[in-house]
Amino acid sequence: MDIFERIQKNEGGPLGQYRKRAHGYFMFPKLEGEISPYMTFQGKKMLTWTFNNYLGLANDPEVRKVDAEAAAKWGLAYPMGARMMSGHTSLHEQLERELAEFECKEDAFLFNFGYQGMISTLDALLTRRDVVVYDEECHACIMDGLRLHIGVRMRYAHNDIADCEKVLARATKKAAEDGGGVLLVTEGVYGMTGAMGILDEIVKLKEKYNFRILIDDAHGFGVMGAHGRGTSEEKGVIDGIDLYFGAFAKAMAAIGGFIAGPKDIINYLRYNLRSQIYAKSLPMPLVEGCLKRLDMIRNGDERRKHLFTISRALQNGLRELGYDIGPAEACITPVFIHGTVPEATNILIDLRENYKIFCSVVVYPVVPQGIIMFRLICTQMHQMEHVEYTLKAFAEIKKKHDQGAYAGGTDIKDMAIE
Repeated sequence: MDIFERIQKNEGGPLGQYRKRAHGYFMFPKLEGEISPYMTFQGKKMLTWTFNNYLGLANDPEVRKVDAEAAAKWGLAYPMGARMMSGHTSLHEQLERELAEFECKEDAFLFNFGYQGMISTLDALLTRRDVVVYDEECHACIMDGLRLHIGVRMRYAHNDIADCEKVLARATKKAAEDGGGVLLVTEGVYGMTGAMGILDEIVKLKEKYNFRILIDDAHGFGVMGAHGRGTSEEKGVIDGIDLYFGAFAKAMAAIGGFIAGPKDIINYLRYNLRSQIYAKSLPMPLVEGCLKRLDMIRNGDERRKHLFTISRALQNGLRELGYDIGPAEACITPVFIHGTVPEATNILIDLRENYKIFCSVVVYPVVPQGIIMFRLICTQMHQMEHVEYTLKAFAEIKKKHDQGAYAGGTDIKDMAIE
């Protein structure tokens, strides 16, 4: 069969099957205007809970000034070429040194994109003889990286230390038989649920088993811990984490990422990460901009304090309303509701059209059938008035849902609370 013909007959995949009905509203929506708690969606002003701009740096005047000056000075092309060939600069090295020092590691290496960097890291670290152990709810970048691993993969139940130990025992035995090693991959903060990984419990298993730990702390870097060093600092296990992966797209509100760890291992990765060796270097405005952002993270105690004041107020309020938000601990808050895809559609339309609240909705196959998950992300820019308004809206939505108002083909715009 012709490749194009096969694709044209396909419904579009797990997500693409919804394209005709969802494009532009539920998927690939356009939020316009300055990045702030209020943005415009289809001509309407929306209270927005959907950005990973945790510390509010996206539109911070100091950050914007550095970004603009760096763009004017360097343009977007410099340096030309991949790092290994002609794209290496002193500022790239400076950012790596400062990131390594911040994460209490010997060295660090920059990625052009976090997703790409994680895939390439796993590809470079593992051989066919190695066994990789991973949490079943790891991010898609980890899962895509593991697809490249031609050796043994073993997963354990999400944040289940007993199952993790059982899997590690099997992995250790298998690796010894094959002459390989064991790499455990987990997350600091799980981006869909806001739950923290059980890093402290996993690190304790090093007393019994020989393995290395790589954590993806994209959602913890800059936010978690007393100084913003991430979930490993929050859990008190910085020294127990062998390789720390951080992304710039969350707390820094930028593009790129890094990996930090022992100097000899980072040097190995520096010369073996295919996604960096064969890709253009991170442009200079982003490098200078991230140096400024890192400085603001180092001095961001008040920003983090306010962020978590807002996060806890929203999470506690939702729990008091009777919502299931799971073990959310970071600034990501899921709201789980039992319902169908049509009900999810109706609730989201109600939120956007009548309450002017913009958040994301997740349905099957990302979550189990019969579950709807709304995902709200707090930022340093949000204020208590935004929390209070949102809680009032979700209280009304819960009442309507309990009454069955979202089932069937109800005209959402005409609904009212009795």
